[in-house]
Amino acid sequence: MYVRTRDTAHRPTPLQWVRYALGGGLPRELSPWVLADTTEPGWVRRHLTRAVVQLLPVLVLCVVAVPVPLVYRLSAAFGGLLMGLIFSMAFMVETTEHRVAKAGYPPGTAARVRAERSERRQLERRSPYRRDGAGSFD
Repeated sequence: MYVRTRDTAHRPTPLQWVRYALGGGLPRELSPWVLADTTEPGWVRRHLTRAVVQLLPVLVLCVVAVPVPLVYRLSAAFGGLLMGLIFSMAFMVETTEHRVAKAGYPPGTAARVRAERSERRQLERRSPYRRDGAGSFD
């Protein structure tokens, strides 16, 4: 069942989004937005953006508070960012599933929605000229 949720859901406020990016929950009325955020095209980019927001306080602390030359601080911050993003990518699917479950959906919903969308795209790509009917698959 393919449902486009971003058209019908309203967005969180900037403060709510920062809280969401740091691992907090959102109000129930934003549950469709959470599902869309973790399943629609660009979900990987949005996941990595949330990871950068989570790492930002540590990176700023590394650059500002460590008493070594600036080049060392910047290289440590860059290395920490790179390692943090690699770690975040390793657990990307599990993290998004946890976000979706926290929003009130059953476990596995995000993976199922992404799989259905992928299957639909493959089907549409493989059959550009339909013989038994014209138009889209909707």
